[in-house]
Amino acid sequence: MPQSKIKETLHKDVVIIGSGPAGLTAAIYAARANLSPLVIDAPADAEKQTAPGGQLMITTEVENYPGFAEGIQGPDLMIEFRKQAERFGTDFLEAWITEVELQERPFTLHTFDHIIKASTLIIASGASAKWLGIPGEAKVPEGLGGNGVSACATCDGPLPAFRNKVLVVVGGGDTAIEEATFLTRYAERVFVVHRRDKLRASKIMQDKAFKNEKLEFIWDTSVEEILGTSDEGVNGVRLRNLKTGAESVFPCAGVFIAIGHKPNTDLFKGQIDTDSVGYIKTSGHSTATNIPGVFACGDVQDSVYRQAVTAAGTGCMAALDAERFLDHQPMEMPTGEQVTIEGERVSANLRS
Repeated sequence: MPQSKIKETLHKDVVIIGSGPAGLTAAIYAARANLSPLVIDAPADAEKQTAPGGQLMITTEVENYPGFAEGIQGPDLMIEFRKQAERFGTDFLEAWITEVELQERPFTLHTFDHIIKASTLIIASGASAKWLGIPGEAKVPEGLGGNGVSACATCDGPLPAFRNKVLVVVGGGDTAIEEATFLTRYAERVFVVHRRDKLRASKIMQDKAFKNEKLEFIWDTSVEEILGTSDEGVNGVRLRNLKTGAESVFPCAGVFIAIGHKPNTDLFKGQIDTDSVGYIKTSGHSTATNIPGVFACGDVQDSVYRQAVTAAGTGCMAALDAERFLDHQPMEMPTGEQVTIEGERVSANLRS
């Protein structure tokens, strides 16, 4: 009978799950507070679309992050984040987390090779854009993702590649209409492609969209393929009318997929309070979750802004919250109650 593998056990005051802007900012602040944080980031996986550094690792030019007047490539920005976290003593572990136990402190995280004991846990695992899974959509070099295909209009819409061009937005909910309306500030014209003959977006957003002279709708239609070349980027989409089956090629310079995001919270189901979509609930005045000592920051708890700069801001908040928690300072929880730490025990009934 084969012997089970002996796992290495690590003990840390602060463990951070995720290495995007939120996770690395939390690491910078925690490391500067001499808390020696451990950042656990997912290995690069093309099929799962994961990479150390988060979504910015598959983003081209970032123009809206303060401090970079000429813009910066997404991967370059995350390299700078990581260098800064390393400079102050952050440890990194590239591994898949297979299980978390949050019933008692220290919290326990399992990977294939390690058991990690954490006095506090900061969840910065982000959210993943939902994709269509069609030819041409994958990220460069397999497809045109990052070269005319985007899932974030506010991130990429102002880029020169999309200005004064014909653009396509795929979707019919609030996200799609919000993104399409935003893009009309820069595009020559924006076409919303929707599988149905009416929108799912709220009425007020629909009314605003129908009044926008730069917005048009292509109903009862699916996008079957994104067309273009690696040198020139997107030059069109292949459409199929779902009622007639007729196919056509529609010329455009960019495609924005706007069918929603999925927060990366499956690992915490049944342990941390989330909303109906899966975003982690936090206090309005902190990053505290329903479990004392567990904090959440970035896109994993933000379904509204989803920007690198806002993620970094909540990463700072999470590190400060964790530091105060470890220092046994009072802090407000999502229930509105205040929690104080007495040794390793938590006062107030916050686990119910």
